[in-house]
Amino acid sequence: MTLDFTYQASAARIVFGNGASGDVGKWVEALDCRRALVLSTPHQAGDAEALSKRLGPLSVGTFTEATMHTPVDVTERAVARAAELGADCVVSLGGGSTTGLGKAMAYRTDIQQIVIPTTYAGSEVTPILGQTENGVKTTVRSPKITPEVVIYDPQLTLGLPVGMSVTSGLNAIAHAAEGLYAPDRNPITTMMSIDGIRALKEALPALIDSPRDGAAREKALYGAWLCGTVLGQISMSLHHKICHTLGGSFDTPHAETHSIMLPHTIGFNASAVPELMTPISDIFGGATPGRALYDFAKSIGSPMALKDFGLSEADLDRAADIATRNPYSNPRPIDRTAIRALLQDAWSGTRPPY
Repeated sequence: MTLDFTYQASAARIVFGNGASGDVGKWVEALDCRRALVLSTPHQAGDAEALSKRLGPLSVGTFTEATMHTPVDVTERAVARAAELGADCVVSLGGGSTTGLGKAMAYRTDIQQIVIPTTYAGSEVTPILGQTENGVKTTVRSPKITPEVVIYDPQLTLGLPVGMSVTSGLNAIAHAAEGLYAPDRNPITTMMSIDGIRALKEALPALIDSPRDGAAREKALYGAWLCGTVLGQISMSLHHKICHTLGGSFDTPHAETHSIMLPHTIGFNASAVPELMTPISDIFGGATPGRALYDFAKSIGSPMALKDFGLSEADLDRAADIATRNPYSNPRPIDRTAIRALLQDAWSGTRPPY
C-alpha cells in the first residue's frame, strides 16, 4: 500500500485530567496574561462568577451573554466589554455557545483563549467559527480561531444532564463520522475518528444508567476531544452544511439538530462510499451505517424528529434550497430532490432507508 497524505497537528495545548480546571490561573500566566475575562452563557453565569473569583487579581470580570449559533451582535458586545476592561485573554467556560463566542472574539481581535469545556461539543479544538447574522449562519476558518489552551476536566461534566449528554455526544460523533469520508482525510484522522466514535458509543449508554459514573464521563470527554480534533483537520460535508442551515436560518437547537440529522446524512453518503463507512457498522452493528446510527440514537433517548423543535413541514422546501446552495464538498452528488426527501425523513423521525 502506498500512503500519500498531509497532516497538520492542532496548535492547541491540551490539558486533560480530573481536577485540571483548578490550575486555570497557571495557564493564564503561562500565556503571559494577567487580565482574563471569563465567558459563559446566562445559564452558567454563577459558575463563571465563581471562576472569576478563584482567579482573583488575574480576572477582570465576566461576560455571561454567550448564545447558541454565535450571533454577531453578541460578539460585538463582548469585544467592546473586553476592550473596556483591558482584558488580555478570555477563559471560556461551558459548551459550544461559550466556546464559539471566545473564538469569534479571537477572530476579530486575536485575543488569547483558554477553553474549559463542560459538554462534548468538540469545537474547542478547531480553527472553525460558525456565526450568525441576519438569519444566515456562515463558517470561517483561520489559525487565529484555534484556542491556545483547552482544559478537559471530567469532573466538570458529572452534573451534565443526561439529555444534554446524549445530544452533545452524538454531535461529537457527527464530527468524526464526516471525517471518515472527507476528501482531505488521512490515516491519523481516520484513526482518531474510529477511536473517538468508539469511546462515545461505549460511554453514552453507561451515562444513561449512571450519570455520575466518573469513568464513563472521562471516556466520553476523551472521545469528544478526539472527534473535535478530527473536525479541525478535515473539510466539512453535507451533515454540517444541513445543520448550519437549520440552526442559522431556522434557529433549531444545535446539538439536537446534529443528533437528529446524523443517521440521515451519514446513511445518505454511506450509500456512495460504503467501504469508507464500515467502521460505523463495525462499531454500532446493523446492516447499514444510517440505520445503525438511528437505532443507537433511539436506544439512548435521543430526540429523533425535527418537527419536535419548531421546524414546520412548510419550512423544508426553503431548507432544501439553502442547503443545496453553495454546497460543501461531498462524496455523493447533492441534488435538491434527494436532500428534500432526506429532510422529510428527519422531520418526521423516520428510520433512514440506508
